[in-house]
Amino acid sequence: MPRLIAFAGLPGTGKSTTAQALAARLGAVVLGVDPFEAAIISAGVDQKRQPTGHAAYAAVEAAAEPQLRHGLDVVIDAVNDSAEARSQWTRLAERTSAELIWFEVVCSDPTVHRMRLQQRKRIEDPIIGAPTWMSLNRRRFQLALWKEPRHTLDSRHTAPEDLAEQAESLLAAVR
Repeated sequence: MPRLIAFAGLPGTGKSTTAQALAARLGAVVLGVDPFEAAIISAGVDQKRQPTGHAAYAAVEAAAEPQLRHGLDVVIDAVNDSAEARSQWTRLAERTSAELIWFEVVCSDPTVHRMRLQQRKRIEDPIIGAPTWMSLNRRRFQLALWKEPRHTLDSRHTAPEDLAEQAESLLAAVR
């Protein structure tokens, strides 16, 4: 049974780096919402007039589905702060008979988290816009409302490669 391994968490927690590291360890496909959104905007879709973030989630779902149907594990890299976004992956797992496993990456030290967010440089940021510390408040609140089961990985003092190793161990325990 293929696994749909969905990551969630605020920008700057190390979520994307951990998702990439886990996918490499597993030989899985990794699909990130931010690169898809950057591609949509780069193709000429006006971010101010169209919901490019929503379109990116839909594009990632469309890219993930055939991979899962072919029996490949897929790692989703997205903030997934809304119930609607998370239910999208639940529906995809049901449609493809994939096992859905959630990981939320957090940084329990606000000072470290803020520093990481301010220092990060990503290819997508000039295109989609870099999140600011203040812009995380709504997302922080929405993630706090999330009650469904998930594995939490704290990046406070742990490197993404080590978090990926922890995630791989948790995945092995589930199987």
